[in-house]
Amino acid sequence: MVTTNLDSPSTFDLKSYLHERRIQVEAALDAALPVVYPEQIYESMRYSVLAGGKRLRPILCLATCELLGARSAIAMPTACALEMVHTMSLIHDDLPAMDNDDYRRGKLTNHKVYGEDVAVLAGDALLTYAFEHIATQTKGAEPLKILDVVARLGKAVGAAGLVGGQVVDLASEGTAVDEQTLTFIHMHKTAALLEVSVT
Repeated sequence: MVTTNLDSPSTFDLKSYLHERRIQVEAALDAALPVVYPEQIYESMRYSVLAGGKRLRPILCLATCELLGARSAIAMPTACALEMVHTMSLIHDDLPAMDNDDYRRGKLTNHKVYGEDVAVLAGDALLTYAFEHIATQTKGAEPLKILDVVARLGKAVGAAGLVGGQVVDLASEGTAVDEQTLTFIHMHKTAALLEVSVT
């Protein structure tokens, strides 16, 4: 295992740090999503969550925690929750009613494997479970701080965040958009969870 030192930039190896944290996040995600009855919904959730990716949102969350002098383990439930919410947004974004994509991260999209109905429910389940995971699995943090994280994530996901960005994105399809509209879409779809990661 590579040990990194954020306090000493001259010895910090970003590539090793990202690799080490990605492995930790993926192990935590795997453990957070066991397959129980009804198996199909959990398999669908796991299919998309464990499909790969850079895990930048959770890694930024862990790095912020470390930079503030705390153990990254305290932030791991929130880091996993961010990835669950991000995955939900991808599952829903790929649906025929949205972008109608067949592939995501080199694999068939969730609705192509499990059907549209189960894909919608898998996204819904990941969204709600993200909040539950933060609330029940965060150890060593003050309850009011946990509540603040839940509130920030709720805002980032709702009409003021991801949902609002997706609505503007859908309304802009096939039209020429100005820089302000494009910035709004990126700040609300792509950056909304990044903001939660680092605050």
